[in-house]
Amino acid sequence: MKDILRDIIADKRIEVEKLKKDISIDNLYNNATEHKHADFRLSIENTSNGIIAEFKRRSPSKGWIHRDAKPEDVAPGYEKNGAAAMSVLTDEKYFGGTLEDVANVRQLVKMPILRKDFTIDEYQLHQAKAFGADAVLLIAAAISETECRKLARIAHELGLETLLEVHNEDEISYLCDDIDVVGVNNRHLGTFHIDISTSEFLAPQLPQSITRISESGIRSASDIIRLQMLGYRGFLIGEQFMSGDNPPENLGKLNADIEKLITSSL
Repeated sequence: MKDILRDIIADKRIEVEKLKKDISIDNLYNNATEHKHADFRLSIENTSNGIIAEFKRRSPSKGWIHRDAKPEDVAPGYEKNGAAAMSVLTDEKYFGGTLEDVANVRQLVKMPILRKDFTIDEYQLHQAKAFGADAVLLIAAAISETECRKLARIAHELGLETLLEVHNEDEISYLCDDIDVVGVNNRHLGTFHIDISTSEFLAPQLPQSITRISESGIRSASDIIRLQMLGYRGFLIGEQFMSGDNPPENLGKLNADIEKLITSSL
């Protein structure tokens, strides 16, 4: 079976090395997007549903989801409809995103922005900072434990928060003091198969002290309520919103469904 993650990381290494030659870190900051840091973890903890709404045009498994999506048509609506934070895909080859999407979103909203990419080099952390992100994604399956700890430390030095993404119990060991949020991805990054029971299985193995979120495959209010009962505070949702004509409206409907479900159970 084809390992999609392996291909993505191989291409990412080539991409980053080219960027490092073309644009120095100093030059990145020459045109940096000025903004006040928005607290990613606290926003998840302090909103009732902790939904991290994602901006994503395509994926390796689905192809184009929303080819012509523009940040200005999505970001303000996400914020208005109660998103705790916004995740912005910046990988161009596989997901159709760019760092300019982060910069554009930064001008449109005050909520925290997660730069979602395959972070393998500290250069990408400087990119995230310069373009206005508040947090970065570190995928355990894409880097070694030593690399993860180094990148998390540098991220904190730059004033960025960190989301560690895990897929199995072995990757929980990647957790360290410089990780702010842990996310369980229900999507296997090698095959892109989704199984929401991954979050259920790993829930009791995660430290109680860290903010936890569930990612991928969350499609209904009942999914969210069930995972909240297992200690999950946030939920990263992308395709479920972006596959429709109006992503912010899809977020609003999900929040309304959650409230109805809670009310009906009282």
